[in-house]
Amino acid sequence: MSVRKLKPITPGQRFRVVNGFDAITADKPEKSLLAPLKKTGGRNSQGKMTMRHRGGGHKRRYRIIDFKRDKQGIEAEVKSIQYDPNRTAFIALVEYKDGEKRYIVAQNGLQVGQKVMAGEKATPEIGNAMPLSQVPLGTIISCIELRPGQGAVMARSAGTFAQLMAKDGKFVTVKLPSGETRMILATCMATVGAVSNSDHQLLVSGKAGRSRWLGRRPRTRPVAMNPVDHPMGGGEGRASGGHPRSRNGIPAKGFRTRSKTKDSNRYIVERRKK
Repeated sequence: MSVRKLKPITPGQRFRVVNGFDAITADKPEKSLLAPLKKTGGRNSQGKMTMRHRGGGHKRRYRIIDFKRDKQGIEAEVKSIQYDPNRTAFIALVEYKDGEKRYIVAQNGLQVGQKVMAGEKATPEIGNAMPLSQVPLGTIISCIELRPGQGAVMARSAGTFAQLMAKDGKFVTVKLPSGETRMILATCMATVGAVSNSDHQLLVSGKAGRSRWLGRRPRTRPVAMNPVDHPMGGGEGRASGGHPRSRNGIPAKGFRTRSKTKDSNRYIVERRKK
C-alpha cells in the first residue's frame, strides 16, 4: 500500500495526499451484495435534527459485510480486494466452495486467490476467523466480537489491530487499539491479522470541498458563538472561551464520562491511555 502526493497544479491539490489503491483489484462491486443506503441529513424519523454537520455528499450503496463469519469449516477463495465507500478499510469478496459469495473486511496482506476459513478448524493465518480460545498468545487480531454470535464490533477500521495477551478459564485478555486491556469471552470470534489500508491515516483532503463530498457540513467554532448558543461563546474580542466543553456543558479533554457503576467495568483490566 502507498500514498501519492499530487503536483500543486491547483490550490486544492497543493497539500493533497491520496491513496495509491495498490491493493485494490476490482472496481465494480458484486451486485448481489449491494443494498440501498438512504441519506438522513442528521434528522430522525420526526424530521428533527439530532446530529449536526451532516448532509449532502456523494450517493452510496451499502455493501453487505459478513461480520459474523458464521459459515464455518468451509474454505473460501478470495476473488478480489475492493474499495468500500462506507468504511475506511478495504473489503474482500470471497467465494465458498458451494458458490456463495460474501464480503469480509480485508486484512493486511490478504491476496487474491488465497484461501480463508472460519471456525475451530481454521489455522491462525491472515484472514482466518476463529474463536479466541484457539488463537495463539501474542497473535495480532482484528474484527473482534464482544458477545458470542454478535458479529465483529471492535478493531474494524483501517489499520487497527488488537493483541491477545493471556488466557484464563473462559476469558481471554486482549489489548485493544485504544490501549485498553480487557477480558473477553473465549468463545467470541476474531480474525487473524491487522485491518487493511493502514495508510488511511496519512491522507490529506486538500480542500473543504472534499469534506462536502463525504457528507460533512461546515462546523462553527463554539468560541465564535454567543453565550446563548454555547457555554464557550461570548466575551470581548478574541476571548478563549474558558474550559472546553460541549453544548450541554459536559467538559472535554480528559473528563471521564463513563459510568462508575457500569456492569462491564469489571471486564476492564487496564483503562485506555488519556
